[in-house]
Amino acid sequence: MISNESGRRESFTLKGFLRNRERMVREQIEARGISDERVLSVMRQVPRHLFVDEALQAQAYGDHPVPIGLGQTLSQPYIVALMTSLLVVRPHMRILEIGTGSGYQAAILAAMGAEVFTVERIKQLYMTSRSRLLQMKYFNVRVKLDDGTLGWPEEGPFDRIIVTAGGPEVPQPLLEQLTDPGIMLIPVGRNRRDQRLLRIFKKEGRIHQEDQGSVAFVDLVGSHGW
Repeated sequence: MISNESGRRESFTLKGFLRNRERMVREQIEARGISDERVLSVMRQVPRHLFVDEALQAQAYGDHPVPIGLGQTLSQPYIVALMTSLLVVRPHMRILEIGTGSGYQAAILAAMGAEVFTVERIKQLYMTSRSRLLQMKYFNVRVKLDDGTLGWPEEGPFDRIIVTAGGPEVPQPLLEQLTDPGIMLIPVGRNRRDQRLLRIFKKEGRIHQEDQGSVAFVDLVGSHGW
């Protein structure tokens, strides 16, 4: 049985996280021009602090990436919101994510009603994120341990592809697994410290890309990465 004092402390913590999440959306995301109401709604709903170690939960809603171990990070809230908005997600879309990490981006996409297929190359992150997503009842997310630059060909094609790590070029297997029409988001740069976020459109057999600006992601490692 929880004492009154413990109950008040728990309630305060939950309320604090809710306030921080609302402030995150208002001051970091809306203030920078993200206006997609569906994206704003899920960013308010998904408990970002549960995707990092307990010792770092107080940092979860800050305007910065959060380390998740093994040299990987949870992207800053604005970047997650921007990429989700640029994907133009609709319910029941099949989305391939490369780089599961903590599982937060996959949870955001799943909360928007998509069927998410996410690939992680680091076994410890794969095991942790798969367990976390199941515990949080994101049953529309499937997680695979593999080289993400190869995609998930047996489950393709995908309406959308999102890559949350930066490589020197766009992996050809991912282009091949994108539907026509379809959209892919990927950070690309020959210099690991200087990446551009590309939004790639496939339509009627043609590829068109838009430069969405400078970003900094961890390395995309694999057969078609670094």
